Amino acid sequence: MRLEKAIAEKARALGFDACRITHADAIPEAPERLARFLADGHHATMEWMAETADRRAAPRVLWQDVRSIVMLGMNYGPDRDPLENLTRPEVGSISVYARHRDYHDVIKGKLKTLAGQIGALARDGGPDVKVFVDTAPVMEKPLAAAAGLGWQGKHTNLVSREFGSWLFLGAIFTTLDLEADAPEADRCGSCRACLDICPTRAFPAPYRLDAGRCISYLTIEHKGPIPREFRQAIGNRIYGCDDCLAACPWNKFAETAREAKLKARADLEAPALADLAKLDDAAFRALFSGSPVKRIGRDRFIRNVAIAIGNSGDAALAQTARRLLGDPAPDVRGAAVWALSRLLPGDEFARLGRENAEREEDPSVREEWHSGAAS
Repeated sequence: MRLEKAIAEKARALGFDACRITHADAIPEAPERLARFLADGHHATMEWMAETADRRAAPRVLWQDVRSIVMLGMNYGPDRDPLENLTRPEVGSISVYARHRDYHDVIKGKLKTLAGQIGALARDGGPDVKVFVDTAPVMEKPLAAAAGLGWQGKHTNLVSREFGSWLFLGAIFTTLDLEADAPEADRCGSCRACLDICPTRAFPAPYRLDAGRCISYLTIEHKGPIPREFRQAIGNRIYGCDDCLAACPWNKFAETAREAKLKARADLEAPALADLAKLDDAAFRALFSGSPVKRIGRDRFIRNVAIAIGNSGDAALAQTARRLLGDPAPDVRGAAVWALSRLLPGDEFARLGRENAEREEDPSVREEWHSGAAS
């Protein structure tokens, strides 16, 4: 049996849904594309992208001995419409990928096991290998496209003919000389579904993303108050956004995840905003133990919940927002002020502002009171 076929069979047995191979020099266009992305400031506050640009753009800069790259995909397709929560403003919408176990934890162990099996299959004293899953400066999506797992769609994410938009990616770098698979052709055609659905217009052009306008960035990576211009468009998305992924017509071929740890937990499918707003740090950590949501911390998460409460249009949630005015975190208090400015009658909000604004020590929260009263 050819080594490449044996690797693919081992990968399938471990739970990977796709396995293809590319070579270390397969993405020569990546440095220029990354440089343009950074020069345009589309990485927003993610300075680590600029700091690791040289290693990120070229696999041989990251590891000079790499010769072949085994790209793995694991399907995390949902079993229902991922956008159905957007019509239920009383609940929070969590991105599909974060509704169960952290995919890093699920995939990393399987990658290490497969890497060990590749060494045993090679029978040449064991090649050197390194495994990566979204935690090192590796451009997984261009490499996956070069390996033929799919192509980068106009939303910049990978699209697969077999799994639509729902693939987690992992990579095994190796010193082995393996036969590379053919890349997949771009099959987006004239379709603009992913671009047109974006609530914040985060795509300045097809195949280009301005992360600073992306709801996934704003709710996960962005620290401090969320810019006012994006708050209404965020709706009830409290962690990430699936709109551009879900809109892709290729999802009609997608399957639900077969890895049990990637299937949604019932309590994270449509959590009530009123319940989430009550979480202190200990309760937040307990609820999201093992979930990627835990990484952003309680304060940033409750900031997002408060924004969603403000977008709910539900006056009954105003009392929940009022309780958050006493939260220790300024970002939470500021988001709660904004929520109340949208849920309360103008005179009642003005009265609250007179009672609270001058006592507020944080200038950004005071500004929220003044801005709310003026709007």
